[in-house]
Parts: sequence; structure tokens; C-alpha cells
Amino acid sequence: MFYHVKELQFNARVSKPDPKFARLLLEQFGGSNGELKAAMQYFVQAFTAKNPYPDKYDLLMDIATEEFSHLEIVGATIQMLLGGVNGELKNASEESEIMKLLDGTAAKEDFIHEAIVNPHFGVLTGGGPALTDSNGIPWTAAYVTANGDLTVDLRSNIAAESRAKIVYEYLMKFTDDPSVKETLRFLMTREIAHYQMFEAALATIQPNFPPGILQGDPRYSNLYYNMSSGMDARGPWNEGSSTQLGETWQYVDDPLQQVLETNGLTTLTPTGTDRTEKSVKALNEELSKLRSEEIMSATAEIDAQWSTYDKSGGFINEL
Repeated sequence: MFYHVKELQFNARVSKPDPKFARLLLEQFGGSNGELKAAMQYFVQAFTAKNPYPDKYDLLMDIATEEFSHLEIVGATIQMLLGGVNGELKNASEESEIMKLLDGTAAKEDFIHEAIVNPHFGVLTGGGPALTDSNGIPWTAAYVTANGDLTVDLRSNIAAESRAKIVYEYLMKFTDDPSVKETLRFLMTREIAHYQMFEAALATIQPNFPPGILQGDPRYSNLYYNMSSGMDARGPWNEGSSTQLGETWQYVDDPLQQVLETNGLTTLTPTGTDRTEKSVKALNEELSKLRSEEIMSATAEIDAQWSTYDKSGGFINEL
């Protein structure tokens, strides 16, 4: 159940109209890395998390709802940046405020050009936010990633927060309005906070690597292929121990030769690792049983009724 409070989470303000920046800000309204994408992604992911991971369900729903709050902040900021545009588009007077704002023939032509390249924003919406990115490409559910495995979804969310953060960082370079910058800085900072929340949540699920359940083939999990020629680089990604499995990286300087000598890698033997096919099989079975029991035990208890309501009119989620 959602309850809307009309006051914004953050006191968004603008110093003056700026239609061009309003268009850029559409990236965070209806773009692939924007607030609607984040809200819907976490909202959808929460459903499969509710039974086996009720604490993560709470986290995902809380952050999803905050992302809707951020969508409202972005939409309000866009509307304020378009101050007067909606009305002035309906007033063709050369002396109108919007024409003064555009300041001359060249600027008017530029405004017309903006309307041509993104008609949904300047023409079809009549001067209001639209669920598109800055180029008028409509928002799509294809932006949302929800794979039904929380270790995968949380990593997707960490990446989503990273991308949203850098978009706000880039946007701040295109406005000199201190009030708008303050709003963008708030939104950017919340992306940093959410990143850490998802990272901390992932750490509470053990084991959580590799993502999912099945373990990798020990013959191939620590191989680094030198697949490009010239200026070869070495680092912790191809020498020393791997970050998660603790295997010794095997640097393959001539991948083609290895492929030819091992019948397309099928006769390759594991090197630099203690993992074996036997240990991998045992871990696959153990983790599969653990994850299945987590889901089945919770599902059997509460799937028939999502919430349990108390006599006072409130509700208690029996998780």
C-alpha cells in the first residue's frame, strides 16, 4: 500500500528557467539509468525476495519507494526549469517571456531545432516532463533487470546505482544554477548511499560467489587469455591469486596454441587451484539444497496470504 505525501523529500528549487537543461534532466526521469528504472527494478525484484529473504524484501521496497520520491523530485525540477514554457507555447507573441528568454533569432531557431530532434518534449508534451530520455526515446521495461536470484539482482543494483551516480555527476557540469546543483548533489549522494546498502545486503548472503548456485569448471576459472597483441599488461587480474576463489591466475600467452594442443580445451587439466570436479559437484548439491530449502520453507508458510492484518487495522507481515 502506497501513501503519497505531497511535500518533496528534498526541497527542490531552481533560480531561473532553463529549457535546455530540463531536456537533459529527462535522462533521470525516463532514461535507461534514471529514477523510474531504479524504482521499478527494485520493486519487481522484491517479490521473489519476500519469502526467503524478508529483510531484503524490506530493503528493496524501501529503496524502490525512495526512488519514486526521487522521480518526483526530478519531475518537479524539470517543470520548474520549464517555468512559463507551457503557457508561452500557446502564446505566439514575439514579446512573450519565453521569446525574451530565448533572446534573439538564433536562439529561437535553436529552440525550433530542439523541437525537431525531440518533438515529444518541446511539442507533444506542451512543456512538461515526459517518460522519455533526453532524445525522446520512450521509457521501456527492457531497462529493468530482475533475475530471481538475489545475489545476481543485488549486483545489478550496485551497477545501477553506479551508473545513476555518474549521470548526475555529468549533469552537474551542464548547469550553473546553484539551486539545481544542490538538488542534483542530493540525488547523486543518495545513489552512493544505496550502493553501500546493496553491497552490505549482498555480504549477508553467504556464500554469494559465484552469482547463482552452480560453481565454475576448475579447468577454466583461473585462466587469463592474452587475446590482444602489443603493450601487454600484468596486474592482479592476471597474476597472483583471484579475488574470490583464491586460485592462482594462469597467464596464457598463446591462446591459439593452447586450444590446438588440448582439442579445443576439452583435455585441459586444472592448474593453480585446489578445486576439483568432485568438490565442485559436492558444493553444487549443498548450495542447491540450501537455496531450495530457504525458498520452500518460507513459501509453504505464507504464500497463500501475503499479509496478515491485526485487529487494530494495521498489518503484520508474517515473514
